[in-house]
Amino acid sequence: MKFYLGVTDNSWFKYLSEINPEDVNFWQPGGTVAFKVLQTGAPFLFKLKSPVNAIGGVGFFSSHTFLPMSIAWDTFRNRNGCNTYDEFRKLILNYRYDKQNINPTIGCIVLTNPIFFKQEDWIETPVDWRKSIVQGKSYDSNDLIGNRIWSRVEILLKKYLFINSIDEGKSQLLLEEPESPAYGNSILTKVRLGQGAFRVLVTDAYSRRCSITGEKTLPVLEAAHIKPYSESGPHFISNGLLLRSDMHKLFDGGYLTITKDLKIEVSSKIKEEFQNGKEYYQYHGKDFHFLPNRDLDKPNSKFIDWHNTNIYKG
Repeated sequence: MKFYLGVTDNSWFKYLSEINPEDVNFWQPGGTVAFKVLQTGAPFLFKLKSPVNAIGGVGFFSSHTFLPMSIAWDTFRNRNGCNTYDEFRKLILNYRYDKQNINPTIGCIVLTNPIFFKQEDWIETPVDWRKSIVQGKSYDSNDLIGNRIWSRVEILLKKYLFINSIDEGKSQLLLEEPESPAYGNSILTKVRLGQGAFRVLVTDAYSRRCSITGEKTLPVLEAAHIKPYSESGPHFISNGLLLRSDMHKLFDGGYLTITKDLKIEVSSKIKEEFQNGKEYYQYHGKDFHFLPNRDLDKPNSKFIDWHNTNIYKG
């Protein structure tokens, strides 16, 4: 199994270890280099900087994306590792040359189910680690050094992950749907996604376009659940739609739905209740503007059935 040791800002680690978040943004201030090292669900270990020089925890890779700094904050809020947007902006600009850019694009390594070890459990840096490593280094659990590291981490995960999962209830979702390949390790099957990770996955799966209107202005695009999270709807991409904010409200309110053959249906209740709706009835009976490329990620009929039975005001 391949995993990664990422060079981690100590203040980022300390802040997040105190709030125990469901997911985190391990951000990259440059926003130009894609992170392609890990597969979905693979461990990303937090290698704390000098003078600590230890492995202090682990998260599980969900995806990598590029986002404007403001959208990254809106998506993850304090799960970016600080209290306010102003603090976040200062942290980002401290690493950038274009300090006049008020909203630069940054890289976002989205990690879910982060586990922050107590200091007495921190793991020593591997013997082959070099001070010249700036971003991180990948390892394989089948290799000697990688096996030593992962064996220590695995013991700690049994201690932290299973205990925390007893009262967690933070999410209903594994990193991949059951049909998708996954690591055989029983610990990794306990990994679940958070809301921020779901939003990023849905946004990118729909090519950053509203699935109904084609709108591509990122601040008004929202990841909607077909079956709500509050009703035990999972964070699967196939239980999500990327919608313009007004479409999202109509969908959640039951004034808009989708059919099993992926057509858009607009309820007559809009006109009956609000004496309006011309803007929305133009989409009635139309195909989706955008859908994910993978069949696995397209709206699932069981979630569509649930929405049409329980939410839609047809």
